[in-house]
Parts: sequence; structure tokens; C-alpha cells
Amino acid sequence: MHVTVINPNTTASMTRAIGEAARAAAAAGTTIVATNPDSGPASIEGYYDEVFSIPGLIAEMKKARGTDAFVIACFDDTGLDGARSLADVPVIGIGEAAMHMATLVATRFSVITTLKVSVPALEHNVRKYGFDARCGRVRACEVPVLALEDPASGARAKISSEIVRAKDEDGAEAIVLGCAGMAELAASLTREHGLPVIDGVASAVKLAEAMIGLGLKTSKVGGYAPPRAKAYAGTFAWAAP
Repeated sequence: MHVTVINPNTTASMTRAIGEAARAAAAAGTTIVATNPDSGPASIEGYYDEVFSIPGLIAEMKKARGTDAFVIACFDDTGLDGARSLADVPVIGIGEAAMHMATLVATRFSVITTLKVSVPALEHNVRKYGFDARCGRVRACEVPVLALEDPASGARAKISSEIVRAKDEDGAEAIVLGCAGMAELAASLTREHGLPVIDGVASAVKLAEAMIGLGLKTSKVGGYAPPRAKAYAGTFAWAAP
């Protein structure tokens, strides 16, 4: 199996960490290629960043050859619907993947993300995916995405404190980590708090392997039908279907 993991931001160090997390989760016969675009925001924090990250994501998909599935390694599931329209192989967002996993191990989960600016977008996704009855709350630990790579940021302690509050205030039985940059924390936080702490990168890789094994493809009937051929002018001429 060949899985292409795309980090839609342009921070190569984060892409390397995401690739390591994906390979740690992958089965022995799965090849992981982790990549990021050359243009776009250094991190995705809110709606504005998301808009400018999508062209780079699509460009990386168009460059991929021989992949059996794509993973979009941003918890906002940046550009997910457009990406599924482009590809017939499975395209899995780490946000949707992690939430699905949470519903299989708990009756109620909470999401812990980075900044408050991301909360509305993630709450929208919770409703879109039909998990609003299972999600206690989307919480922000107020750590910028790129600060997750800085040990001096105190990110782990802040996330851990939000887990305590999620258990006490939300009745959370599982925690979903709401950023790809938190992937390496899942195992230690699970041990510390005694409940499942779920990383979206690992979840998406395992779902990709399952879908490939089952021979599932993205439906091309209806919403994810291929885009109609037409000219795209100017900067985006390369993206014309």
C-alpha cells in the first residue's frame, strides 16, 4: 500500500514529524510519503489561513503518482471535499478520522485544539460529520500551532490541563487531539489520564489501510463527481480540470 500524507501548511519540520507519526502507525507493508506545498501559510489557524492553503494541497495531490490513498494532515480537514472531487482513491481528513475513532471507543468525546480562532471551524465539522450528539465540546489550549514544536511553550501541560477539564466539565470519555502537531503526545497523555487520547494522523493512516484493503474508492456519483472541464484563468490556470 502507498499512502500520501499531505500537510497543507508549508512548515517542513512539522511535515517530518507528521511523517514519523504516520510511519509509526502504518503496517509493515505500507509506504508513507509525507509532503507539504511550497506556497501558502506556515500554519493553518482559522478560516483565512485555510483558504490560502487549499491551492497548495491540490497541487501536491496533482503531483502524486501511484498513491492508493491520500491523508490530509490538518485537523480542520482543509480542502477535504474539493480533494475528494479530484481523486478517486480514498481521501481522509485527520479530523474526521479521529472523531470516527472516538465514537468507537467512547460514548462522549471532547476535542482539544490549539487556538480559539479554530474552534468555530471545528464545531462546524463536528456538526457536518454528525457527531454533535457525541462531542462534549471543542476546547482550545491557546498554544499556536508552530509553538507545539517548542518545548518551552508548555504545550503538553496546557493540553493535559484541558483534558482534566474535559473529563470534569464535559463528561468526556475520550479525547481527540485537534492538531496534527500534537500527534506524538497521544500515547503519553493516554497513560497519564487513563482514557483514550486519539491522534488524527494515526487514525487516518489506519483507516486508509482499511479502505485500501476493502477496495473502497471515493464515489463519483453526486457531490464528489469529477469537476467539469473548463478554463481557469490567471494564477490558477494549472488547476483547470
